[in-house]
Amino acid sequence: MDHDEHTGKRGFFDSRANIVLVGFLAIGAYFLITEHGAHIIPFLPWLLILACPLMHLFMHHGHHGGSNHSDGAASDREREENR
Repeated sequence: MDHDEHTGKRGFFDSRANIVLVGFLAIGAYFLITEHGAHIIPFLPWLLILACPLMHLFMHHGHHGGSNHSDGAASDREREENR
């Protein structure tokens, strides 16, 4: 028994319109990159450098500054158990 049958939700690729949309976006991206590649390539190193702080911001959002550990001994025990 599928969960989707009960909720009535369909996947993104179950609609032909969405598949066509993805196809058109892929074709557009191809031509944008091939025709304007000379304008994009000089900025790639800067985009990579910009990606570092953005990844840090978005990927460490679940840590909450380490405030969920009450004392250092508990974190040492957890590290030993995870080995």
